[in-house]
Amino acid sequence: MGTGVNQVGDIERKTETVNLRLSLRMKELLRIAAEREHRTLSNMIETLVLDYCESKGIAVAQGERPANRTRKRSVTATKR
Repeated sequence: MGTGVNQVGDIERKTETVNLRLSLRMKELLRIAAEREHRTLSNMIETLVLDYCESKGIAVAQGERPANRTRKRSVTATKR
């Protein structure tokens, strides 16, 4: 089974889809977190998974961290 990511030069092409069912509360928390980090929901999930794996000693291959890892200034979250 592959990783679902094809390397094209330095750009990772995403080829896999994951469908999630979240409570309204979890979705809103994810949206707020992503907004504060200036990320898409997908990129926020990737970041959270990679951070978790690194904190638990699960190997993360070089070059698989999402772009835009630096923390950005916070923005005020508003409910949509």
